[in-house]
Amino acid sequence: MRLIAFDDFSELGLPNPVIGYVTQSSAFLALVDEPFWFCLKAQPKREHLAATALRRQFHIECFSPRLRFRKMTRRGPVWFVDAMFPGYLFAKFVYGKQHRAVESSHGIRGIVHFGDRLATLSEEVVTALQLRVGAEEVVTVDSSIKINQPVQIIEGPFRGLEAVVTHLLPAKERVRVLLEFLGRSLETEIPTAKVLAA
Repeated sequence: MRLIAFDDFSELGLPNPVIGYVTQSSAFLALVDEPFWFCLKAQPKREHLAATALRRQFHIECFSPRLRFRKMTRRGPVWFVDAMFPGYLFAKFVYGKQHRAVESSHGIRGIVHFGDRLATLSEEVVTALQLRVGAEEVVTVDSSIKINQPVQIIEGPFRGLEAVVTHLLPAKERVRVLLEFLGRSLETEIPTAKVLAA
């Protein structure tokens, strides 16, 4: 008896169930007169602009969630906003009537597809994502510092050293950290703005 690999459904004459669940045939979609959520490929770093163009130009409902996070740069810590799904966004439209306009819209490279099957999402999945993200479509990644958390000192005489937070001093906007310096453990207070989660 020969064993069939878990993902080898072709031996059974069945399509891959995941691909079947999240995709629809383009021939089927051309005949249906109801909107579906599609996954669109967008130009990198321009997902939100492509979504804005679709909304304004064609009145298409779009969803392009973004993440806001703090990152260390040469200038110090800087807030960045990037796409939650880099290079992709989601749009709801009637395929047979609007797919050409959508695919030729500013910033859109096309509809994500697998052969002749187009990537779609259920209304429930998109609604759940929208509820988590909110109306602004931006999620701020929590960068608050916690006790016992490793941090990197980003400014001052100990710049570049890693330390562990031992106490939070919110009234002073400072933290007390334990760090290794010249072979000794040293505890010191540092302004919260001068440390970044490691």
